[in-house]
Amino acid sequence: MCQIFVSADPQLYSRRSRSLRLHGAVTCIRLENLFWQVLEEIAGRDNLSLSQLITRLYDEIIEARGDVENFSSFLRVSCLRYLALQADGAIPGDTSIPIRSLDTHTVLSRDRFRQSGQNVPNRVTA
Repeated sequence: MCQIFVSADPQLYSRRSRSLRLHGAVTCIRLENLFWQVLEEIAGRDNLSLSQLITRLYDEIIEARGDVENFSSFLRVSCLRYLALQADGAIPGDTSIPIRSLDTHTVLSRDRFRQSGQNVPNRVTA
């Protein structure tokens, strides 16, 4: 079992820092390369730069929660949720389909099924 994970390219779990501006304030975010790749894919789906996506995520989490204790962890969880929702079929694997075009209610209802342990309709199983 472990060979599946151990054989990953070490570049994927090497960390890289990126500096960007969030509303004029320069901040540095440090993530593993694999997470940067997923964030770039998400941004590309909606024709956003990586900086624009991260700013949008920051603004929306602040609006929804008022604060975020660990923004880097939030970004990692966002990447994992994106991949899990893709695996469940709630987000199409076709990256030419923008995230903004998806029905949020439908995507979130499928995510609730997954989180509650219930079977997701149309879920592909191995």
